[in-house]
Amino acid sequence: MIQPRNIPLSIILTLITCGIYGIYWFIVLTDEVGTLSGDPDFTGLKHFLLTLVTCGIWSLVWAYQIGKHVSAIQYQRGRLVNDNSTIYLILGIFGLGIVTYALVQNEINSIV
Repeated sequence: MIQPRNIPLSIILTLITCGIYGIYWFIVLTDEVGTLSGDPDFTGLKHFLLTLVTCGIWSLVWAYQIGKHVSAIQYQRGRLVNDNSTIYLILGIFGLGIVTYALVQNEINSIV
């Protein structure tokens, strides 16, 4: 159902496409985390549109929330829980959202 994604390739594609692949990655990654955590309201398109409407401010909320969702997934699967939500928020504040994508993708890849 959910396939692991190649993180270096995703970063390169994001850079080559001037962020267009990054939008796709954001939406799909958020959908996958929502599916794995069992939260049908945690969808990529909703968070992407909220980020657009708030001129990027919502991405900070998203970064914190996705960290909490990943922690919930780890707990549900009986894995060691790493709550990195604060780290993701700090990365977002400094404009390093792509690093957050990569870290979350790494967690999702290890789960699936």
